[in-house]
Amino acid sequence: MIALLQRVSQASVVVDGEIIGAIDAGLMVLICAERGDTEKEADALLTKLLGYRVFSDAAGKMNLSVKDSGGGLLLVPQFTLAADTNSGTRPSFTPAAPPDVARELFGYFLRQAQRQHPLVESGRFGADMKVSLTNDGPVTFWLETKRPAPSAST
Repeated sequence: MIALLQRVSQASVVVDGEIIGAIDAGLMVLICAERGDTEKEADALLTKLLGYRVFSDAAGKMNLSVKDSGGGLLLVPQFTLAADTNSGTRPSFTPAAPPDVARELFGYFLRQAQRQHPLVESGRFGADMKVSLTNDGPVTFWLETKRPAPSAST
């Protein structure tokens, strides 16, 4: 799974002219499931995301996580993060999980985040979303989980 996280002073998601998710200071996170991802990868990514230290401590160093800072999480499904852009001028989305699997994994990720963090908002899977944010810093990081490579038979 892939997460593109941005430290924000505010962020929101609008669908059909209505705000469906919004946070003040915290992390706006684009989430993508790749082919072969399971709940195991979702759990690993969420653990890393909640513990990732991107907020400043009293000394001004990025030493606090979203949990430490009490910031919000805005989770937005974004299959285009898995795009293969290695050839041509049109991306291939073959690396992305099929929509039904991706929807299930995003839902699982969202539910787990809500169980582990007090302020979690989200976008809507499959919707035409308008995402607005004020990137604080700017601070942006790419996180991903890697599945172990299949072992070779001898």
